[in-house]
Amino acid sequence: MPGHRAKKRFGQHFLTDPGVTDAILRAIHATKDDVVVEIGPGRGAITNSLAASSGHLHAVELDRNLVAVLRHQYADNPNVTIHQADALSFDFASLGDRLRIVGNLPYNISTPLLFHLLNFRDSIVDMHFMLQKEVVDRMAAGPGSKTYGRLGIMLGCHLNIESLFDVDKSAFDPPPDVMSAVVRLDPLPSNAFDIQDSTLLASIVSAAFMKRRKTIRNALREQAELVDFEAVGIDPGLRPEQISIDKYVELSNHLSTSLL
Repeated sequence: MPGHRAKKRFGQHFLTDPGVTDAILRAIHATKDDVVVEIGPGRGAITNSLAASSGHLHAVELDRNLVAVLRHQYADNPNVTIHQADALSFDFASLGDRLRIVGNLPYNISTPLLFHLLNFRDSIVDMHFMLQKEVVDRMAAGPGSKTYGRLGIMLGCHLNIESLFDVDKSAFDPPPDVMSAVVRLDPLPSNAFDIQDSTLLASIVSAAFMKRRKTIRNALREQAELVDFEAVGIDPGLRPEQISIDKYVELSNHLSTSLL
């Protein structure tokens, strides 16, 4: 498998640095009690270790050539299942109800894949991913940060997000054009945020950050009035990046109730 050439259409950048590999495996710390799902095992940089340390390993790989090699490699291991599938449409809940998901995600599909995985958060224990550093920074940013925005808010409603460590371009073959980072995602309790209308919340957050340099009152002029901001305790003079997740949820719920 070391001879397998990366395919641009799959966004493949294979991890080759053993130091980074060890750091990822220590962060995951899989045990025999765990059902682990690896998205995009690629050349198998961490696959062997995960197969040895977990109770069962499911590998979801789109590249048919890699799937053939992986199935041959693990043909005699009943604790490893190789799925030839697109992770963007894969039914992760079919694999169990206490999944630990890991992967070096193709950067061109990372954001839609994260939102797809939110549909299965009740079946997920935690997730560890290698992502573009810029994306991790936006995911983990808090109010007041220049990188705080729609991505961090919409994921932060459902996940605790922790950036673990950065990874240099040289750790991959071929090297990507950007720095990478490893992030840990832990699903929040279902009642962490009482979101009454997720579609409305997404619409409000999207509208706010389309005009992030304006005040929240001006950015959401078409969605809310001054009395709406006052009702939930939001200073209408603040900019969108200065408002916390819970306040966006409160505003969305208030407007949802007002529409009834």
